[in-house]
Amino acid sequence: MARLLVVEDDADLSETLQDSLRIDGFHVDAVADGTHVLPLVDSTHYDVVVLDRDLPGMSGDAICRALVAQRTPTRILMLTAAGGLDDRVAGLDLGADDYLAKPFAYPELVARLRSLTRRSEMPSGLVVSHGEARLHTAQRSLYINGLPVTLTRKEFDVLETLLRADGESLPTERLLAAAWDEPFERTHGAVRVVIHSLRKKVSPTITITHIAGRGYRVEEAT
Repeated sequence: MARLLVVEDDADLSETLQDSLRIDGFHVDAVADGTHVLPLVDSTHYDVVVLDRDLPGMSGDAICRALVAQRTPTRILMLTAAGGLDDRVAGLDLGADDYLAKPFAYPELVARLRSLTRRSEMPSGLVVSHGEARLHTAQRSLYINGLPVTLTRKEFDVLETLLRADGESLPTERLLAAAWDEPFERTHGAVRVVIHSLRKKVSPTITITHIAGRGYRVEEAT
């Protein structure tokens, strides 16, 4: 059973979500004050945190930054009234895995939660190696020559997908399917931006090349 932490200061909405999500088979905890979130995540494994951006005590943005910095495997779904395109982009740029604006359709929330839960179910202790690089999938962390390399959520998902391909060229659509949930974000330009950022962080240990008409691949380790 997937475990969720609902962080929402609207008491009526929080109670409704808790009741509905439990009926749909989720194990749900809930808090209304942002200051309680990080200690809870430290002590309890949550598959997904449903996070309002506007919270008392500690803002949702600050919580999101802290969770990403801690490299927690917990997924983050921002649930907020700020639903403009710029707001969604800003939330995702903070490191959130998904973003849903209020008011929302409950079935869509459940679908997104199940998608995020599937992505969080990784075998513990699994390490993907490439030369002097070690990608720890359970902790969602990357080390090169023993030193940590900070990756965004999408950078990690793209890099893991490429490394698992074992040198095979993957089309852009395959990378989009692996790392992007929102249809409006699934563009070739979005992949190019992530690849450009990845190259700066992992080169020369990991070399990512593009082959016209075939896609992206990781060169063999030297």
